[in-house]
Amino acid sequence: MTVRKYLIAIITLLLTGCSNEFEPGPAPVPENYTEQINEWKEYRVSRLTEPTGWLRLADLIWLDEGENSFGSSPDMDIRFPEGSIPDQAGTFILTENRVEMIVNDGITITHDGEPVSSMVIFDGENRPEIEHQDLIWFVDTRGNQHGIRIYNQDTPEADAFGGFPFYPLQPEWHLKARFIPWADERAIPIVNVLGDTIERESPGRVEFMIDGELYTLDAFESASGLFLMFTDLTGRTETYQAGRYMIIEHPDEEGNTVIDFNKAYNPPCAFSKLTTCQLPPPQNRLNVEIPAGEKRPVGWEGLTMDEIEGRR
Repeated sequence: MTVRKYLIAIITLLLTGCSNEFEPGPAPVPENYTEQINEWKEYRVSRLTEPTGWLRLADLIWLDEGENSFGSSPDMDIRFPEGSIPDQAGTFILTENRVEMIVNDGITITHDGEPVSSMVIFDGENRPEIEHQDLIWFVDTRGNQHGIRIYNQDTPEADAFGGFPFYPLQPEWHLKARFIPWADERAIPIVNVLGDTIERESPGRVEFMIDGELYTLDAFESASGLFLMFTDLTGRTETYQAGRYMIIEHPDEEGNTVIDFNKAYNPPCAFSKLTTCQLPPPQNRLNVEIPAGEKRPVGWEGLTMDEIEGRR
């Protein structure tokens, strides 16, 4: 949503008294709703299993300042999966906010299909993908940390993946919602699973009703809509304890949108210990059960709440 649209939304909501025309409750679903949800599930599977999808993530190894040897040998600073690359493949050199890769003689490592002998693989902004046979890697950053994120295309579990356990589709969780923009710019502290806290800009909050009670979630921007992070009481038994994510459409100029909990999905840390996903802020912890969307992953080892708490 553009800044202009947010300003229009604020003015419109003020002129209409903020809530006069909002009628919370279930939102009508389209005739092909089941088909839409099935397509969304297929899209979710495709994103998780694509070449750099979360289910092909093999490792995330943090670099030290200076030279970091890499290869599959146990004595390498950055050890790649055994048998996936020569024992001594090269060196990563981290200098402040810049990472250079030096490839050892006789080792074929490529970028965009072309062999490289040396290359800047992070310049503070760009992070090109590097390939060697089944492996793809690039530089990941978290604050002042720089690491190598490695994906392995030879991952049978990803090849066989058909989706996480899912609640039965329930149209009653397709709810009317109202976006309420903040009067001023606002940044909200967000903690990730490493225990780091960042300030993430929030354009406003989303308001909706469950069983006659009004609830709100602080929202964040994403490329495809408003991004929501939340926990609910199903986390005690059926859904991932640390919370779930959701993307909803940007509101119209009157602030109206739809929040569809049937599209609530697991964060990466629910099925991988190698992620640095963000956790819902305290105000997004809902004291209600929402038995809709994805359940806890089965057969995938994610971060437990004890592990997350231990990192803080």
